[in-house]
Amino acid sequence: MTDDRRESVTVRIAGEEHTIRSSAEPEYTTRCAAYVDRRFEEIKKQVGLLERHKVAILAALSITDELFQARDTQEQTGSQIAERVNALAARLEDSLSDG
Repeated sequence: MTDDRRESVTVRIAGEEHTIRSSAEPEYTTRCAAYVDRRFEEIKKQVGLLERHKVAILAALSITDELFQARDTQEQTGSQIAERVNALAARLEDSLSDG
């Protein structure tokens, strides 16, 4: 949604229904919830029997780690692009001043 209206969307995470009020499109909220639910189930399978809140914390940490790694990769890529652009600009300036 592009305005400030909020819609309620009911999603299922870790076997429980949750109603989320958001200004995001309902499909996006549903997609986000499905991602969290998948990560929760993956962690639960990996660690076995563990209290639900601990599985939720581990899932949140796992998703946060993924986010931070993606941000780091994006920053590195941005820096590499900036370096290449600067190098090309310098070469162009040299070529134009030689001509």
